[in-house]
Amino acid sequence: MTQSSDQPKQNLKPHRREFVSAAALSTVAGVALTQLPAVHAESKSDDSATPIIGSGDYRYRANHQIVNLPDKYHWQFTHNVAVDSANNIYVIHEGKAKLKDHPAIFAFDPAGKFIRAFGNQFQGGGHGLEIRKEGKEDFLYVTGYQQVKSFAKLTTSGEMVWYKKAPMESGVYGKGQDTSTRASWSRKGFLPTNFAFLDDGGFLLADGYGSYFIHQFDKDANWVKCFGGPGAGQGTFDLSHGLGVDRRPGRDTPSLLVTDRNRNSVQRLTMDGKHLETLEDLGKPCTIDTWKDQLLISEYLGAVSLLDESNNVLVRFDEGVKRSGEIKNLRAKPKKWKNGHFIHPHDACFDLEGNILVAERIPSGRITKLTRVQ
Repeated sequence: MTQSSDQPKQNLKPHRREFVSAAALSTVAGVALTQLPAVHAESKSDDSATPIIGSGDYRYRANHQIVNLPDKYHWQFTHNVAVDSANNIYVIHEGKAKLKDHPAIFAFDPAGKFIRAFGNQFQGGGHGLEIRKEGKEDFLYVTGYQQVKSFAKLTTSGEMVWYKKAPMESGVYGKGQDTSTRASWSRKGFLPTNFAFLDDGGFLLADGYGSYFIHQFDKDANWVKCFGGPGAGQGTFDLSHGLGVDRRPGRDTPSLLVTDRNRNSVQRLTMDGKHLETLEDLGKPCTIDTWKDQLLISEYLGAVSLLDESNNVLVRFDEGVKRSGEIKNLRAKPKKWKNGHFIHPHDACFDLEGNILVAERIPSGRITKLTRVQ
């Protein structure tokens, strides 16, 4: 349930075990997802197509059909979602490698009406998608994994600004990783996942499925340095999937947040990669986003968490965790889905008004909008 004002707040702190184990009830892919007491969302009007989930000050109406594609297009494993400075919605899906003429990126207006499609070059590996306003123009930063193995900058209408492969000058990749079209899941391979943006116009790139390194690039996309890589934690990772710069109020300096997915945690680092703390007991966290003083975390094992400026849990939408653990391959069985329940949240972001968009990695694709109920 949601944290009410007269209950003690729950806080995700370094090495602090606040979850109550639920391994027998909610195990997905052999990993037990634990649960925070007193901060879960409570579904209302569960039979409705757009139920209200959450309670107290954090109630949201869940619409699983906020965007729809024209008949000539179809989803394959939606991965990431982002909004531009006009609150338009952009979605990237993985796609099938053999469908080279099928777009990987779709744009919709704030109400979910289809605008355009582009990004054929990422079909078969579409993964990360972030948007940054530079001057008066928005740009998309895109990653492709699997056999695509690239990262790029595009305009919002799909024109390519630059297109890059593995940064071989980093010295962390095996021979041919900048030319090969074969996915290498070793720590010498390059399979980038997500971005974070720096104040000087540069950016960070997570090689989450490849080397586990975080690469820094300048504003012209020139490689600067890298840090992280595989290891036992505290600045090294076991699948460094998502990135975000924490600029929330009350902080003297920005810090870097990295989802260490296979360790069910988020690491907070200095901007040059030194470990500060670890937020533990998350369910395979994929990505993070911030809005005002709030931190949003998508969890692949069936939950989305919202934290305050001190990382107290405001609400955790985790009603789908138990079903995802009990029903084998639930993501491919839409007749068994329940409105207001998540299956595999792979990305979550805020829109300009603080509402939440969630992309789930399911074969038929799904984008959910959680609209704040006043």
